[in-house]
Amino acid sequence: MHAQPSRTDGALPASAAEPPAPDALPTEPAEQGLPVPQRYWAMLVIALALTLAVLDSAIANVALPTIARNLHASAAGSIWVINAYQLAVTISLLPLASLGDRIGYRRVYLFGLILFTVSSLGCALSASLPALALARVVQGFGAAGIMSVNTALVRMIYPPTQLGRGVAINAMVVAISSAVGPTVASGVLAVASWPWLFAINVPIGIAAVVGGFKALPLNPGHDSPYDYLSAVMNAFVFGLLIFAVDGLGHGERLGYVAFEAFGALVIGYFFVRRQLTQAAPLLPIDLLRIPVFALSIGTSVCSFCAQMLAFVSLPFLFQDTLGLSQVQTGLLMTPWPLVIVVAAPLSGVLADKISAGWLGGIGLVALTAGLLLLATLGAHPEPVQIAWRMALCGAGFGIFQSPNNRTMLSAAPRERSGGASGMLGTARLTGQTLGAALVALIFGVAPQHGPIVALYVAACFSAVAALVSTLRVVQRA
Repeated sequence: MHAQPSRTDGALPASAAEPPAPDALPTEPAEQGLPVPQRYWAMLVIALALTLAVLDSAIANVALPTIARNLHASAAGSIWVINAYQLAVTISLLPLASLGDRIGYRRVYLFGLILFTVSSLGCALSASLPALALARVVQGFGAAGIMSVNTALVRMIYPPTQLGRGVAINAMVVAISSAVGPTVASGVLAVASWPWLFAINVPIGIAAVVGGFKALPLNPGHDSPYDYLSAVMNAFVFGLLIFAVDGLGHGERLGYVAFEAFGALVIGYFFVRRQLTQAAPLLPIDLLRIPVFALSIGTSVCSFCAQMLAFVSLPFLFQDTLGLSQVQTGLLMTPWPLVIVVAAPLSGVLADKISAGWLGGIGLVALTAGLLLLATLGAHPEPVQIAWRMALCGAGFGIFQSPNNRTMLSAAPRERSGGASGMLGTARLTGQTLGAALVALIFGVAPQHGPIVALYVAACFSAVAALVSTLRVVQRA
């Protein structure tokens, strides 16, 4: 940030002499955040774009068998409809967050939203699996533009005393989108073909773009040169790690897995060394030196790993072990995200007054208890016995998430909000990827008791997350 030159002619600065025009572009808000009602319009844009990014992942999972049949693709090949999107998001989150620190979060956000909207149309018009996978790669880059600076914009929209509420709205939007995703996909497929799953993004995306240009705040960024080599190294490190973890979980030859992991480690070593020489590194090592920030990242990775272990293994437990139908499984999976919708705003308000270390620890202890109770259900549980255990898990996760995210943002300097936002998304994706790979590994090693073992492992990760969260009580940013 450059210091403003002082006036020596005795005149008032232009900003003091003349009030800003009411229709002027929103500029970077001071510590008090955006004024009402602009704050509400800005959060509406944030919510719309985030809904698109989360829904798109959920509906693609449900529609995968239909897409594979219509495009005459194998089940294994159709997985790339999912993998292409996730890979693009993961390798570009940190580079785009770093770019947001330099050129402004609003520009990166709107560019990502426009790219996501255009590529959604490309997905809808795809006539082959390779064309759809390519469109999904572009769509993933657009989603990364949205998610990389999403919480950085929230920090600009809300004053520090209400930041927890803004972060809680984000958590609530993600929870609602995750909960209704399968229902939306089933509803669309009941009345239309699969391309409409992507086509419906277009009008919503256009509305969000128009609203974004009017309501989202501008931040000036800084003029340091962008580190393109670090962006390439970041892509190789995370890409190779994803392939290695995914290959380990799906029984790929150990030689290939070892080669991918070794490549990630070698490139990662030089990548980290390069970051140590940067004033504002793409991989925010400077932020990881802040104890509270580092502990919050560790808490996030472990908790999302626990959540993904549960989300992937529970349908197998309900259907294969307990003999429930697909409809029953869908209904019993719903209490978890639905309770987050209630718990996240409540914990967001409390996060502005109570230590995130305590709130996160309490929430994660509840999540751990819920996972252990699910693992010990017995052979013939009643639906209500499953439902309240799922609700307990959702309540615990919702209580943890908002305070944890708020702490990550608040611990970082304001000019490094983009880096903090990027690390928040990267921690979530890292935990989810690790959790999904661990489920595949557990199912391969213990196929008879895979879901139960996965739930016990999830409880272990959740317990570790609770311990790490409470360590923040004695730390300072």
